[in-house]
Amino acid sequence: MGHGGGGALSAELVEHLFVPAFGNDVLSELGDSARLPASGERLAFSTDSFVVRPLFFPGGSIGDLAVNGTVNDLAMSGARPLFLSCGFILEEGVELAVVAKVAQAFGAAAHRAGVTVVTGDTKVVEAGHGDGVFINTAGIGRIPDGVDIHPGRARPGDVILVSGAIGVHGVAIMSVREGLEFGVEIESDTAPLGDLVAQLLAACPDVHVLRDPTRGGLATTLNEIAGASGVGVALREDALPVPDTVANACALLGLDPLYVANEGKLAAFVPPDHADACLAALRAHPLGKEAVAIGHCVPDHPGMVVSATGLGGTRVVDMPLGEQLPRIC
Repeated sequence: MGHGGGGALSAELVEHLFVPAFGNDVLSELGDSARLPASGERLAFSTDSFVVRPLFFPGGSIGDLAVNGTVNDLAMSGARPLFLSCGFILEEGVELAVVAKVAQAFGAAAHRAGVTVVTGDTKVVEAGHGDGVFINTAGIGRIPDGVDIHPGRARPGDVILVSGAIGVHGVAIMSVREGLEFGVEIESDTAPLGDLVAQLLAACPDVHVLRDPTRGGLATTLNEIAGASGVGVALREDALPVPDTVANACALLGLDPLYVANEGKLAAFVPPDHADACLAALRAHPLGKEAVAIGHCVPDHPGMVVSATGLGGTRVVDMPLGEQLPRIC
């Protein structure tokens, strides 16, 4: 299970097994989506699979995640998402009413994201060989001219922005999975980020890196970018946007919010002279109104993420080995 958790074991599996087997220049970038030339245009292409348990949770469902997750992967290359495929893998015995509810949520989420579902597939597996409903999606988007966003573009001096509160999705899933009561219902932040990215790029076309910190949380995302770009990342712990509800839940569960999944947030690495304009652009959008600057890139400790603590020290924010919360997307 650790190999599917988005941490160091996942990276090891991809880099040492899949990349050598499939290796090519496009794949080797290891971005959220591939950037492909096509008849004078540039396309983004991505695929993802969703195996969340439970199927329905506060703020969303596996249907919402399947759309938003793939749409957001396209948006993280600066692309405008256009088309989706949809593959449903159903376990024998799952009620058709449940499948219909998931499909309706999928369709509604696609409409909200402005994408069209153009092809699909359905398979049924024997009882005990699935978990109700699994969904696979693939997406295609168009990258605007002049946009060059990929994990290797972070540079010393870049300011790191986060579009809002972190850790919300993972805590929402855990609360319903384990029947935990935190005094207030925590809803998933699942949302399509295409419009938010378009607004950000309108203010600053030279955004260097965008990532949505899903499995493994913000810590994993920052470590991946630091490694791909060969820069160090310096965070300010007091600037991290962790809601009290998430902080309290994580304290109760022994989790670090930096490693808890998100499904409607992005991290942006932007040039320092455009940071204020980028932050203002994010805050002007409903999905980015709580955006903050959390740190910057430095030439020191390349490939490493460190955080300044409230006590005046620093701590290393490592890549997690596996996943703190399994099956969250």
